[in-house]
Amino acid sequence: MRYPVVLMESHEHSIELFAHVFRALSDETRLRIVRLLLHADAGLCVCELVSALELPQYQVSRHLGVLKTAGLVRVERKGTWSYYRMAYAEQIDPLIDGLTRSFEPLTSDYPGDLQRLDSRLSLRADGLCVVGFVESSELQRSPVSSTRRHQ
Repeated sequence: MRYPVVLMESHEHSIELFAHVFRALSDETRLRIVRLLLHADAGLCVCELVSALELPQYQVSRHLGVLKTAGLVRVERKGTWSYYRMAYAEQIDPLIDGLTRSFEPLTSDYPGDLQRLDSRLSLRADGLCVVGFVESSELQRSPVSSTRRHQ
């Protein structure tokens, strides 16, 4: 059974709920996404995650969908953009706190993810993504890409 954590009010399904959450976290790419979402102060656009992870958009979107279904991620729409952030629910807050602490010493695992994300976030205007999808090599060449779109 699939249901978002944030909709779970009763504790009668708590084992099933945690099993679903752990299944969602059992993938390396999804753990990388969670790490980036926990690192960021604000929600992240799919294109920012694509740049940071150096993965195709469809793959990042599919993994975000799994995390959303498990109730770990929520989406906030701002204009044409969708921003993803961690969704906190009373039942899983201790788990998220534990993940946050667990990720701190993992600086050698995918070190470029955080660097690419920080580089990409520096391109925001008024705290919002304005660049869209660009290649990582374009980000390295110029701090402000000429491919700006979506204002």
